[in-house]
Amino acid sequence: MSSTPGPSHTRPSLHAVQVLGSGSAGSGAHVRSLAAGLVARGLRVTVCAPRGTGEGYAFAGSGASFAPLPTCADASAVAGIRAASLSADVVHAHGLRSGVLAALALRGRHTPLVVTWHTKVRAQGARAQVVRLMERRAARAAAVLLGASSDLVDRARRRGARDARLAPVAVPAPRPGPPDDDSLRHKARAELGAVARPLLVAVGRLEPGRGYGPLLDAARAWRELDPEPLLIVAGEGPERPWLQHRIETEALPIRLVGRRDDVPELLAAADVAILPSRWEARSLLAQEALHAGVPLVATSVGGVPDLVGDAAELVPYGDPDALSAAVTRLLDDPARRAELVTAGRAQAASWPSEDDTVAHVLSIYDELSQRGA
Repeated sequence: MSSTPGPSHTRPSLHAVQVLGSGSAGSGAHVRSLAAGLVARGLRVTVCAPRGTGEGYAFAGSGASFAPLPTCADASAVAGIRAASLSADVVHAHGLRSGVLAALALRGRHTPLVVTWHTKVRAQGARAQVVRLMERRAARAAAVLLGASSDLVDRARRRGARDARLAPVAVPAPRPGPPDDDSLRHKARAELGAVARPLLVAVGRLEPGRGYGPLLDAARAWRELDPEPLLIVAGEGPERPWLQHRIETEALPIRLVGRRDDVPELLAAADVAILPSRWEARSLLAQEALHAGVPLVATSVGGVPDLVGDAAELVPYGDPDALSAAVTRLLDDPARRAELVTAGRAQAASWPSEDDTVAHVLSIYDELSQRGA
């Protein structure tokens, strides 16, 4: 973690268990940052997560212990959390499934449970009822439920949470990159096939709710621009075959480049970043784009307006004409892009830091430990 650790915690022996599922990019990075910050303040931290998640986020490198959990067998996962939490002073679960599993694991114990909802699970039909029951179980079991956006806090209260609070999640500050060098940017654009054309970038899992259908609809209009922009979409998921078929059938100026570990570099090469989602809390892409000084066009949903303020062009979800027009206006207006770059960096500087986030979570742990004293 790049921030400077604060003073050691007043109870150095306090043991906090973090429970994480497969982990989106935002929640996984948050737990890695939180674990490192808590260890730096003198806590003993155990992270319970699937083995692949543990390797992907290198929790052992944060100073935390790691307890691998199975990804499919819920009963085995509950047993694993229960065993890892035997000496815990507090258990902190991240995500809906993790919250439910942790609640089951702590049945019969007095260990306080904190649950953070980073996002909401979208479901239809019979599965929607199951999700509601899971939300109710997690919300009612939590001593404190933290929501990454105000609508998640409201949702938790509707599901019966005793104590629901807003807790914006800070992601790690972007790692220092090389000095500005046009040759590096041109090289990256050449590798992507965007030497003499505008480059647009979208990042996210290829799944329903991410807004890729309207995004592809918007891209039809960009075929008429001269030069024609190229849209790069980084991510994998179940919608890839359908998206690829549409791209080829409709001759859309889009490349699906799969999962990438160099998103900061992709953004650094971009003219505009696009976030077309149906709903977001504190979008990782939006944060990375504003940190990187890349103009952002995003849907006005969930926590996005509060997150970006006036530092992005906001459009309604599911309106491809509005999305297409907003991107086209930015490509035609270098002065407006420069305004958004300046506003974006100022907005990013106003967000909670990793230290702020760790301190907030630690104050909740303190509060709960004092309740039980």
